[in-house]
This record gives sequence, structure tokens and C-alpha cells, in this order.
Amino acid sequence: MEPLSAPPVPATPSRLRRLLVFVVVAVLLAALAGGVLVWRALYQPIVADNDPLLIVVKPGDVPGSVLQRLEREGHLSHSRILRLWVRLQDRSRLHAGEYEVAAGTHAIDVVAHLMSGRTVQRGFTIIEGWSFRQLRAALAREARLRHEGSELTDTALMAKLGHPGLHPEGRFAPDTYFFAPQADSDLDLLGRAFSEQERRLAAAWGNRAEGLPYRSADELLIMASIVEKETGQAQERPAIAGVFVRRLQKGMRLQTDPTVIYGLGESYRGNITRAHLLAPTPYNTYTIDGLPPTPIAMPGRAAIEAAAHPAPGNALYFVGRGDGSHQFSATLDEHNAAVREYQLRRRADYHSAPAR
Repeated sequence: MEPLSAPPVPATPSRLRRLLVFVVVAVLLAALAGGVLVWRALYQPIVADNDPLLIVVKPGDVPGSVLQRLEREGHLSHSRILRLWVRLQDRSRLHAGEYEVAAGTHAIDVVAHLMSGRTVQRGFTIIEGWSFRQLRAALAREARLRHEGSELTDTALMAKLGHPGLHPEGRFAPDTYFFAPQADSDLDLLGRAFSEQERRLAAAWGNRAEGLPYRSADELLIMASIVEKETGQAQERPAIAGVFVRRLQKGMRLQTDPTVIYGLGESYRGNITRAHLLAPTPYNTYTIDGLPPTPIAMPGRAAIEAAAHPAPGNALYFVGRGDGSHQFSATLDEHNAAVREYQLRRRADYHSAPAR
């Protein structure tokens, strides 16, 4: 005969209460631990050797990949929690560029800054008097720009900018242009500089002095580029423009050395000779009548204004004094005397345009 088993002891209310309390406490402790971990992840200070820390976001980067990279580089920890936080914000894309954050900034604030799109702006300066070749070389050296046009020919580049068939020389306004590194490209910057030069030229053409010998705004731009290269003295630009305008009006050749140098291109070695003055190029204003076919440099705002409002007077000649300024003359005899005084004693083969 089998022994009878004892009936189960029913749980007492006190035992149920203790079990419930245990479960609740365990859940609360787990939640507390999780909350502490989340708080530590969100409010951990960013570690950086340099202050500020520069965070680079490339086109196509997502928050998760950037946060993982920051963890690999030792700037933060618990990137998985931070990535979950980003998902809760319903943000999956970042604006490309560079972001600066101070060392010690809380991770949650770094995440907010990355999602704000407030990238660092860098400046690129186009110098007055640069040729287009010099501009392209400077752009190629700017590593923080995306390079989309560096392999294009000048012709292909202008077509890419939406101006097929237009010669690029002189078409980009000297100024400082701010860009977002890794986000903006060389073509973006050139497009803005082109539009700015078009705006300046249109304003000058619409407000130009009466009776100027220009058939178009393009010819005003050509004159402005010559003025830009002839003098670095701001106060002389209108006077230089006045000389060239009067020579055009009288049917005299411009005879200006910078156009000769531009026509020589890379063959010019820094010393202009009499042979250069006779070289048959479309830009040699000692041998051609009127203006050269295109600008010879990037003229700044002041040079464009001088070409649109040349100074009145009777001077038809000028020669450099050797200190950056020029001596202006109304007659050839006066000019020759100035050449003897300022130039011939210094260098026998010197020739400053216009000569006659």
C-alpha cells in the first residue's frame, strides 16, 4: 500500500507579498541601473587631446557611423546607447562638414550639435589680379573642399558651371568666400564667385560714365583687368583707366606690358624684353589695336569701378617710378623725360606701357 503524499501547503498572503516586493525591487533596481547607464552615456564628457575637437562628417555619413568612429578613437564610450538616443529623435541623416566641440562637452550636447547642421565655415580668398590659372591652382591646394572640377579643362569646367563657350578669365570676383569643409566643392565656390562678378559687372555697366569706348560690359571687364594689373595703388586706378580710355578714343594702341605678359603665358620668365613686345599674340597691345580679346586677370570691385568711371584729364602716358606709383604725362616728350628719370638709369631694356 502506497504512502499518502502530503497535500501542498498553500501560499500565504505574507509570502505572496514578499515575492511581489522582491520582483518590484528587482525591476526597480534594474531600471535604476539602466537609467544610470543611460545617464552616464548621455552626459559623459567628450575626451579630446586638442580643444576644440574637430569632428568630420563626410557626405553619406549617418549618426551611428560617426558615433562608432568617435568611440573607436577614444573620445566617448557607450556609443550604442547614443545611437539609440538618435533613433528616438527620429534623425537619420547628418549635414556633411566639420563640427567643432569643446573638450568636456556632454555627449548629448555633441549629438545635438551634430544634428543641428551648424558646421564650421572656412574661408577661401580669391586675390585681386589673380589669373584663372592661379585661381585653379589655389583651389587644388585647398584640401578641405571637395574637388569636382580639378580634372576638368577650362572649357569643360565653364560648361559644368552652366556657361559653355565663355572664357573664364576675369569672371570670378575677388573676395573671401566661406564654405563648409567636406560639404562644399570647388565648383560650388566658383559658381558663387562667378555670380558675384556678374552682379558687380552689371551694376557697373548700368551706372557707367557717358561716352566710354566700350561696346559691351565684357569690354568694361577687360579694361578693369588691365587696370588691376597695371597698379597696386588704389588711388591710381581711375587715373590709369583714364589714360587707357583716352588712348582708345584717339585710336592709339594701349601698349601695356601686362597684356604682353599674359599673352606669353608660361613662357614668360619674369623679365620682359623688346622681343616680347614684338611677339605676335592676340594679347600684345603693342601690335594690336583696341582691347585684347578677353580679360587678363580677375579684377576687383575698385578696378571695375575705375573702368566704369575713369578720371578725367589729358594724360596719355605713364611710367612707373619704381615705388609702385606712376608718373603721368600728357605728351610724348614729357613721357620720354619721365622714362629717362625713373627707368632708363635703372635698367637699360626696361619698357613701361604705354610708351608712345
